[in-house]
Order: sequence, then C-alpha cells, then structure tokens
Amino acid sequence: MRHSNWRRSLAVALFACLPLGAYNSSAQAADAPKEVRLDYAYYAPTSLVLKHFGWLEESLKPQGTEVRWVFSQGSNRSLEYLNAGSTDFASTAGLAAVLSRANGSPLKTVYIASRPEWTALVVPKDSPIKSVADLKGKKIAATKGTDPYLFLLRSLQQSGLDKNDVEIVHLQHPDGRAALEQGRVDAWAGLDPHMAASEVQAGSRLLYRNVGFNSFGVLSVSEKFEQSQPELIKQVIVAYERARQWVIAHPDETASLLAEEAKLPLEVARLQLSRTDFSQPLPGAEQIAALKAAAPILVDEQLVRPGTDVNKVVDQLIDPQLAGDVIGKPPLAQAGQ
Repeated sequence: MRHSNWRRSLAVALFACLPLGAYNSSAQAADAPKEVRLDYAYYAPTSLVLKHFGWLEESLKPQGTEVRWVFSQGSNRSLEYLNAGSTDFASTAGLAAVLSRANGSPLKTVYIASRPEWTALVVPKDSPIKSVADLKGKKIAATKGTDPYLFLLRSLQQSGLDKNDVEIVHLQHPDGRAALEQGRVDAWAGLDPHMAASEVQAGSRLLYRNVGFNSFGVLSVSEKFEQSQPELIKQVIVAYERARQWVIAHPDETASLLAEEAKLPLEVARLQLSRTDFSQPLPGAEQIAALKAAAPILVDEQLVRPGTDVNKVVDQLIDPQLAGDVIGKPPLAQAGQ
C-alpha cells in the first residue's frame, strides 16, 4: 500500500462530508430492526476500522438500530453465523460465498471489501518441498469451505493432482499455522494475517502463489434480508465506504490498528496489507469472471450438488445494485470488460 496522494486525500475528505444518514428515510420506518449484526475479522481490515471508529453505530443511532459485532475466524465460520441467523452480514472470500449459495444458502453479495492476495501454499523454512507436485502423499492443513481450501484444490489440479493424492488435515486457520510450525503437517493453505506472521516469525516460505486463485473479500447478506432491508444495507455500505477510504488514506494507522486488534507485530500487519488492494468496492463483471473461472474445480471436486450450474449460481450471487446506488455505477466500457 502506498501513502495517499492529494487526490486520495481529497476523495476521503469529500466522502467524509457525505452524511452517514443519507439513506435513512426508509430505514427509519416502523419495520427498521432494533439491531443489526455484523461480523469482523482479521482478514477483513475494513471491518476492524469500522468497528473501531463506531461510524455505523453513529449513523444508525437516530433510527434506534443498535449494532452488534461478532468475531469470525474464517469464511466458514462467517457463513455458518449468517446461515444460522446469528448475523445479518458476512465477511468472506468470494469463492466461499459461491460454494455456500451453490449448496442451498440463498446469499447475495452486495459489496467488495478488498482484493487481497491473502492465501498461498506455505511450507516450513527448511522444507525440501520445492513445487506443488512435491506435495503428493503429504499432509496439508486447510480450513474446509474457505478460500485457502479452494486455493489448495485449484493448485493441486493445475499440477495434475487432486485431493486424493494428499492428506488434507482440516484445521481452523490459526491451528493450521501451528501444525505447520510444529511439524505436524508438511504444508498449509495459509491465510493472512496468520500466513504473514508465520513468514516473519517462523521463517515459513510461500511455496506457491497465484493472485488469480485468490477471490475477492466480499460482504454478503441473505436474500430475505436484502429484500426486507435494502435501505439499511445501503447505510452499512456507506459506512464501509468511509472505512475503505480511511484505509487507503491511512496505511500506517491501518497497519497499527490491525497489529493491535490481531495482536501481531507491526511488520506482520504491514506485510498483510502490502498485498491487499482496496480500490474496487463495486461488485461487477470482474468479480463474476474471476468466480466463474473457479467453477470447474467446484464441480470436479464434487463440492457442489451434481448438476449444479455454477455459472448461474455466480450470476445469482453477485448483486451490484445497492452498492451502485451508494458508490455510483462504473462507466459502461469498464462494466463490460
């Protein structure tokens, strides 16, 4: 992340002038909920910023809606909370959202929080493993249903292997890191900030990187919530936009906040943020194309029901309308690319 230039600073200043209650009219109606529940996660820096400053609480207070934050360890937990009705918004990887919708959860992705390179295949610093092909017969830690898990499957497939050629040990992200560093697994499908911490603190190295296999960090809701609370969703997006602009303009402060919240060394937080792009908040053609490119692995690995049209699932999942109302729609030339 680069330090903000004067144009970015001006953009932040202008956005800050936008009233956070700009979309309050319908949300102040009698059916406005008493509480809105969002998750926050170390892999979603804008959620940390939004929670820290209380901007959403500030904007919703006049209508009597309180905010409750729920911590998520990974996309799988985030989706579990949303599907169980424990939260209204889920911060996840895009592919995890696709997988959840394909398997029956009526999700709608309404906002892009970031474009991170948040996952890669990691091995210990002294590992003799030099390529993905060398993982055949090895133990690999991964969190099922998350972007790192799907990254692992795509990486194996690209190297002529599949999940039956390795032993996948299903562990939550922090436990996967611990298993790698303790020698209980040979590799780990890592996730930042745990991956960055392992690089800095244990000398772990990234065996295989591929930004194209990293899906976007997205914010999703249930179809029912989208239909019943569109104005409230816009208010949340407005607040997220304020947080995103703040992150762009304050890279050092964002790193410090991430380090404090996740109890990480500052250099680890900086490493995570250095490979995270916050410039594309509007869901659209680029995200749809990237998710459809991953569709074959979901089918080949039988991660979706037989006969599922994953491309159709992606089209049903991505909904740019509400974010477009807040942010503005991109030029037609860009939208069609």
